[in-house]
Amino acid sequence: MSGLDFDKDGADWPLREASRFVRAGGLRWHVQELGEGPPALLLHGAAGATHSWRGLAPLLAQRFHLVAPDLPGHAFTSAEGRLDLSLKGHAEALEALLGALDYKPRIVIGHSAGAVILGRLIAEGRLAPDLFVCINAAFFPFEGAAGHILPIMARLMHLNPLAGRLFAWTADRRQVALLIRGMGSQIDDFGLDLYTRLMTAPSHCSGALEMVANWDLTRIPDDLRRIKVPTLLIVGENDKAIRPHMVDRIRTFLPHAQVVRLPGGHIVHEEDPRGVADAIAAAWGALLAET
Repeated sequence: MSGLDFDKDGADWPLREASRFVRAGGLRWHVQELGEGPPALLLHGAAGATHSWRGLAPLLAQRFHLVAPDLPGHAFTSAEGRLDLSLKGHAEALEALLGALDYKPRIVIGHSAGAVILGRLIAEGRLAPDLFVCINAAFFPFEGAAGHILPIMARLMHLNPLAGRLFAWTADRRQVALLIRGMGSQIDDFGLDLYTRLMTAPSHCSGALEMVANWDLTRIPDDLRRIKVPTLLIVGENDKAIRPHMVDRIRTFLPHAQVVRLPGGHIVHEEDPRGVADAIAAAWGALLAET
């Protein structure tokens, strides 16, 4: 299956100077590491990659030591064997990576599905951060255009392993722009170019679609009830994938969570990295003041 080549496809990758590759859990991980201070982990969502943090990471790196990987099957992280792209498989793979890096983050920041993976590890006591930050967390199914398109593509993937290749062959910049706008977001041309590069790569499309096809959210309420660490829920007020009202449902299980609402859509951290960085800094500062 055609994959992304870091020398070619990643030649202008955001924060390329912070990139390296690490073998762990049967994967060759693409990881970016930058900044100094308390350790913080950034985890992107389905169909994304480390490029999603291009605006936020430099701001956070002014006060934190960041580690940000590409998820299994996404962008430049590739399998050296069979991929388990279930929620359980993602959690186990991430745990293996953190073990290989000997990295124990005090802050974990997850976008969309990335927040769900982190939530599973926290709920099971396999990750013990001081602060859990969720950006438009996908604890419940997508709504809107993404809620229709992604499940259909996931079913096609289940029936036909070539679906990822077929999707990549038919994807173009216009279609990617429509998908992003359908999630309520507007990003710059370079960001759109990066997403187009990813969505026209068969390996990345297959990884994202298989992730959705194997995503089981039935245990989410139980996971949420077991999360006792301080939690910050950042909500994009124009998110059309995870509707803003879903935060009320999340808070029925996480009544201690703080909510910050910002203008922007599903990838609000790309639209307003300064607003997201300030919200995280404020939550971290408040936590330190209490200790």
